Amino acid sequence: MLRFAPIALAAILPVAAAQAQDAAPGSTLHGTRLDIAATGEVTRAPDVATISAGVVTQSGTASKAMADNAQRMTATIAALRKAGVADRDIRTASLRLSPQYRYQDNQPPVLTGYQASNQVSVRFREIAHAGSILDALVAAGANQIDGPSFTVDKPEPALDEARTQALATAKARAELYARAAGLHVKRIVRIGESGGAEPPIRPMMMMARAKGDSTPVEPGEETLSITLQVTFELE
Repeated sequence: MLRFAPIALAAILPVAAAQAQDAAPGSTLHGTRLDIAATGEVTRAPDVATISAGVVTQSGTASKAMADNAQRMTATIAALRKAGVADRDIRTASLRLSPQYRYQDNQPPVLTGYQASNQVSVRFREIAHAGSILDALVAAGANQIDGPSFTVDKPEPALDEARTQALATAKARAELYARAAGLHVKRIVRIGESGGAEPPIRPMMMMARAKGDSTPVEPGEETLSITLQVTFELE
């Protein structure tokens, strides 16, 4: 029996240690626990616009579809560079070549040709010029455009403001609950964070416009938010 004692002890120790760790946070809290979730929100004008622009071509052969696509896509990228978009803000997003079939009832599919597609993701750092750049893309041969989406390039300062706001809100609510319960706030025990920028704003592009006018693009405002989970000790 003595030979098995160390084994039994080794099996018990991890369980005891785990129980001690679970109990540790609660053992330091002697007063009443109060959990509060508070959100801070700020708005900022977006300073970066992103679109997806590309060319879709079709031909009877795969090589002709790709060649036509390459020619028009080269002109599209050249138009972006001419408009002042930096190379770092132009990135190939997808390149596809797929066969096209005609389908009829009770008949095998018939190959009719090939479709080539090339898409680039483009960032505009001067949103005011976005409309005229979109028009230049179409004039150069782009026939597929998705976007734009708007974001704040460096959101951290705004998010810090939202964090400060959220914590102030949590403290105010804790004081309210404490007064209502005849207690007072002793300290903050824990702070957790979630949240961030809202999904990018994606306005619908207006395809019809008066001759000579560039495509209207309105960035609006973006909401950036942070939610804090704050644990207080009341006494």
